[in-house]
Amino acid sequence: MFDIFYNQAVRKITVAFGSLFNNIYVTRLNADGTTEKQIRVPLGYGPKQKYIRRLNEASSISDDANDVQITLPRLAFSMTGVEYDSSRKKNTLQQRFIEHADNSKTYTNYSEVPYNFTFTVSAMVKFMEDGLCIMEQILPYFTPEFTVTINFNDINQKVDIPIVLGSVTVNEEYEGDFDARRLITFDMEFTAKAQVYGKTKSSKIIQTTTTTIWNLEELLADGGISGPTGAQSKITVGITGPSGASSGIGDFTGYTTSVSVYGGPSGSAIDEGGNDT
Repeated sequence: MFDIFYNQAVRKITVAFGSLFNNIYVTRLNADGTTEKQIRVPLGYGPKQKYIRRLNEASSISDDANDVQITLPRLAFSMTGVEYDSSRKKNTLQQRFIEHADNSKTYTNYSEVPYNFTFTVSAMVKFMEDGLCIMEQILPYFTPEFTVTINFNDINQKVDIPIVLGSVTVNEEYEGDFDARRLITFDMEFTAKAQVYGKTKSSKIIQTTTTTIWNLEELLADGGISGPTGAQSKITVGITGPSGASSGIGDFTGYTTSVSVYGGPSGSAIDEGGNDT
């Protein structure tokens, strides 16, 4: 039932989403309002719990207090859910076609299947000012959606994927004694309205078709079936022109038809002719 294929659609959606946040900076100011320094916020894939545990626990390599546990500020994102979106469903049998570069074959696949991918982005900071700086560099671009363009495969090029900002949550925890580290996180939830694609199939281009036509009135008038295969007439249609033509499917100017009308018991052609259209 199932064929082996891998379009990397979900991977490309995840990479495109993460790339939106790989150029975030935190600005540190002096007392007079001038810029002291700018820090590029590192981005990693994984749930924020992984980084919080690394922050709160001693190093697995050494228990030396001088070991660096984690550097703040930091951004982390992860995919948290996948849900089918029936509101964007198209006709299942609808197909897309594309020609090969040398016009020797075509590639097709069926209509895409819509899915909503949920992502969570967490900003972990030491100072509240850093978190506000990160948040202000993200929120203005989502109103509430921001559209990215992805090339999924040879057939589905430049597909627009809306990414919708659903919610923003600020968490500030002071668990433990007065010596415990304060933990500040900004959690943002996004939904990517994307789609996945089935297997791409290839087939040769049809360049010649042969059609046999029965003329019932003449057939009954002659008193029976005559001619090769009992046909009263035969039409041969060449898509790219007569035999030996070098034009391809993308630039042909017409097609050639060859008509033969048969009659009599011998089955010989009594009228033959060609026509260029």
